[in-house]
This record gives sequence, C-alpha cells and structure tokens, in this order.
Amino acid sequence: MDGDRSINLTDGELVKPLLMLSLPIVLTNMLQVGYNLADTFWVGRLGQDAVSALSFSWALIFLVISLAGGFTVACTVLVSQNKGAGNEDHANHVAGQAIAFLVGLSAFTSLVGYVFAPTLLTAVGATPGSAEYQLSLEYTRTMFLGIPFMFGFFIFQSLLQGWGDTKTPFYLMTFGVVLNVVADPFFILGFQNNILFEALGLTGLEQSLYDATGFAGMGVQGAALATIASRGLGAVIAMGMLLSGRVGLKPSPGDFVPDLETIREMVKIGAPASVEESTRAVGVMLLTALVAIVGDDAVAAYGIGNRLTSLVILPAIGLARGTETVVGQNLGADQVERAKRAVYASAGIVVTIFAVVSVVAFVFAEPITSAFITGENSDAVIDLGGDYLQIVGLSFAFLGIFRIVQGGFRGSGSTRTAMIFSILALIVFRIPPAYLLVELADMGATGVWYGIAFSNVVIAIVAGAWFLRGTWTDNVVDSDDLGPGMSMPDPEPEPEPDTDD
Repeated sequence: MDGDRSINLTDGELVKPLLMLSLPIVLTNMLQVGYNLADTFWVGRLGQDAVSALSFSWALIFLVISLAGGFTVACTVLVSQNKGAGNEDHANHVAGQAIAFLVGLSAFTSLVGYVFAPTLLTAVGATPGSAEYQLSLEYTRTMFLGIPFMFGFFIFQSLLQGWGDTKTPFYLMTFGVVLNVVADPFFILGFQNNILFEALGLTGLEQSLYDATGFAGMGVQGAALATIASRGLGAVIAMGMLLSGRVGLKPSPGDFVPDLETIREMVKIGAPASVEESTRAVGVMLLTALVAIVGDDAVAAYGIGNRLTSLVILPAIGLARGTETVVGQNLGADQVERAKRAVYASAGIVVTIFAVVSVVAFVFAEPITSAFITGENSDAVIDLGGDYLQIVGLSFAFLGIFRIVQGGFRGSGSTRTAMIFSILALIVFRIPPAYLLVELADMGATGVWYGIAFSNVVIAIVAGAWFLRGTWTDNVVDSDDLGPGMSMPDPEPEPEPDTDD
C-alpha cells in the first residue's frame, strides 16, 4: 500500500477521474455501514430488546462522533484547495495540525460522552431500568471509549481524500471490516448457540470450545468491543503510513507544533461542518424520541430502516465527497466552471442510480427488513420497516441531489451554507411535519416515515435553487490564510471544456 495514489483532478477529463475518486469512497462507506449492519445482524440474534438498544445507542454515538467529525471536512477542504493551488508544503502542514488538534478533540469528546451517556439515553426515549436501557448503556459507554481510535482513521481518510487518494483508505477499511465481521459472532455469541458454527457444520467444535472455556459471549457489549478492536488496529496502521510519508502527504515534526493561524482556519471551516454533521445526529435523536412514543416495535423498525437507508444512500455520499475534493482542487486552481460541471455530473449520475434503487426498495421492502430481525414481535417490526422503505425510498433521488449540492458547498469552503441547509432539512422541514402526522393525524410510525420523505423532496428543491445562484464559489481559501510565508501561485488558464464529459 505504499506510494502516492492521488488522481489528477484539475486537467483533462472530468467525469472519469471523478468516478475513479468517488468509487473507493462509496466502497469505503459501504464497508463503514458494514460495521453497523454486522452488529445489527448478529445482535438481532439476541432479540428485539437488543436491536432496540442499538437504535437508542447509535442516535447518541452518531451525535458525539459528528460533533468532532465535522472538523475532518476542514482537512479535506484545506488540503484539496492547497494542492489545487500547487502549495503542497502547506497541505503537509495542515495534515500535522489536523492530527494534533483532532486527536485531542476526540479524546475530550469520548470522555464527555461516557460521563453523560445515562442522561443522553433518557433524552432519546430509553426508559431507565428497562432491558433496552441497560443494554444501551453498556454498548454506548463501550463505544465512547473507542472514539479516539475511530477518529484516527477518519482523519487519515479525510486528509488523503483532499490529496486525491481514496484507494488507500478503502484498502484499510476493507481490512478492518473483515476483521470485525469475523470477530462479531464470537464477541457477541461466544461458543454457545453460535449460528456461524452451525452454518459451517462445526457444532461439535462449538460445544467443545464452550465446555473448555465457558464463554457464552458478551451480548450487545461484545459488538462494541469487536468494533473498537478492529477499528483501533486500522487506525494505528493508518497513522503509521501517514507519518512515514508513504502516501504522498508527509508532515514534518514541526507541522505538529500548534499553529494558531492554521487551527483558526480549521475551526472556521470545520465548526459549521461540525454543526451540520451533528444536526444529522440531532435529527436522528429527535426522530428516535418521536418514534419511541409509538412503541418499541417502531423504534426497532426505525433503527433497521435508518441503517438500510444509510446503505442505499452511499453512492450519493461517495459522489458528494468526491465532488467535494474535485470542487476544492479546481477552485484552488481558479477553475470555477470545471468545479460547477463536477456538481452537475455527479447529480446526473446519482439520479440515474436511485431510479433503480427506489424500485428495488419498494418491491422488496419487507424481505429486506426481515433479514435483520428474528424472535418475538418480529412480524410487527418487519411490517413497520417495510412501510419505511416503501415510503422513504420514493424520495431517495431527491436526497441524493441534496447530498451532491452539499458536497459542492463544502468543497468551496462554504460550510456555513451547507450547515444552514442541513438544519432546514433535518429539523425545520422534517420534525414538525412528522410530529403533526403522529400526534394530530394519528398516523403512528407511518407519519414519521412520510415526514422524512417530505423533507427530502423540499430541501432538494430549496438547496438546488440556491446552488444555481452561483455565490457559493466565492468562499475559497485566501493566500493570507495559508500561514507564514506562504501564498497561492498565479492560476493557470482553465482548459477548454472536454466535450466527452
């Protein structure tokens, strides 16, 4: 995995390098969701209480990760714009500052999340003393302890994405997911009633191991430990590669000394992105609390449906992140029209993809949902989960367009604009309609599903209209923001558009 794998994004063709950059991001994000789906699948063998526990827990974990994780957007923006401008020395400086600043931030986030986990679980609707609450608390606190390890990889991924290399993070994520999938059944189920042994015809070996060790797994907490172990190892490898300079970026020891000017620029770009990302988590928390009013079956269905949506939306997320880098590098190189064309191309691709995905989600909604829940009350959860996919699935194309436009905003450094639209999408246009449909129209969980679909459609229209105004291209890193003694080189003329794009 040695060597600089960055892609040339500022010259020649546009669509092909955009896809080459985005595809590994899509695959990496699929593997990221693979962590969660593997946990859901194996925890689902423990019953409805365990699945509901994960639904409550992930609302909180996503919030805490997002609060610090938005700052990784600043890594991508600053590295991409500086590389596009030809200022690679400062890209390395940004890498060193990002590692020093964000690792400390993640450690603080981890501590806060661990301490306030009981209060936060109650806030999202978990009932203290219930089986779901106890399982959620164990899982949540264990995951919080592993947040610094998660962030090590997130920082690596964001820095290399800005540099134009998305293959190396994909290889490392693959390693981590394989390790997690293998570890999950053992940490969760141990050597008793482990369906993996049964599927492989090794029930005799399973019984022998159980007799020898007495290990019956750690249940929901085991899922958290398996995830932390696999991600932690991946993070150590990632940091080793970055610090060695074998992946293009090579921060020097002096780049790790706090530089207030660079940190200020990271905060300026990263804080709105952090609010944007945490707004997604707040939206999930509020919806989880709203669904909890309907009942535990609805909470389990929402947890499964939300994770499945996270999976199918990955092509849009990957293209949005790829677009973010292409926009950043081309605006850094003063090629505004090429940056805009990247957004248009990505939007067209994502609409085409989701035309197919929506049909599949609508037709096979219940069979897909049933794969993630067994045991008592599973039929009710499957029915509600199927309704979720059929209703929300019809709005996937609008959600995809919104994600792409947001990627363009972030790549230009207009993270405040992206933040405002996320608040509109996930709080203003989603929560009030969903609440009215649940409480006043008495539609139950289905009212929440319609509220989600409504917000996806409206925000795509509103954000798309703002994008067409074109003012988002103005917010590019200035030479004064690049640090002592650094400046942008004179931009080269933009080449004529390639008609094959």
